[in-house]
Amino acid sequence: MINKWETVNSKKLANYRIFDAVIKERINPLTNEKAEFTVLESNDWVNIIPITIDNKIIIIEQYRHGTDSITFEIPGGLIENGENPVDAAKRECTEETGYISTEEPILTGISLPNPAYQNNTCFSFVWKNCKLQYIQNLDKHEIINIHKFTFDEVKNMIKNGTINHSVILTAFYFFHLKFGF
Repeated sequence: MINKWETVNSKKLANYRIFDAVIKERINPLTNEKAEFTVLESNDWVNIIPITIDNKIIIIEQYRHGTDSITFEIPGGLIENGENPVDAAKRECTEETGYISTEEPILTGISLPNPAYQNNTCFSFVWKNCKLQYIQNLDKHEIINIHKFTFDEVKNMIKNGTINHSVILTAFYFFHLKFGF
């Protein structure tokens, strides 16, 4: 059995709005040697697969600074302090797409986006029977195009690499496990 490493010191290096960079000093449980590790501490995330009343999946297209590329994704973002995951998922979907449903979103899975250096969790949801009810209410630095695709088109986008964001692929995997997508 592998034992957890004991944290003996934690020092915040910087705040970068969506995460804090923190140095964790930890003790190796086998050798008792101390070592430092950088951890990105962030609020948990949500993502949500909105499905319209005519059975199309809402896909958003946006620019991503990390990869300097345009990506195709589903709505999502950080859970605000004091907010529960389902409310965050509904808020993100509404803000980014304007689509909502009278039904409650269904949690399909929970994952760790990158436990090697991130501390947060990602909650994946599906929201059925969504209708366009609002205009987008984007953050200052967001530019998002909205697309509606059939299930087969989304499957092909995953197969050909058009949808390649790992957290989004995980959401579709959870969806597949729950609903046979």
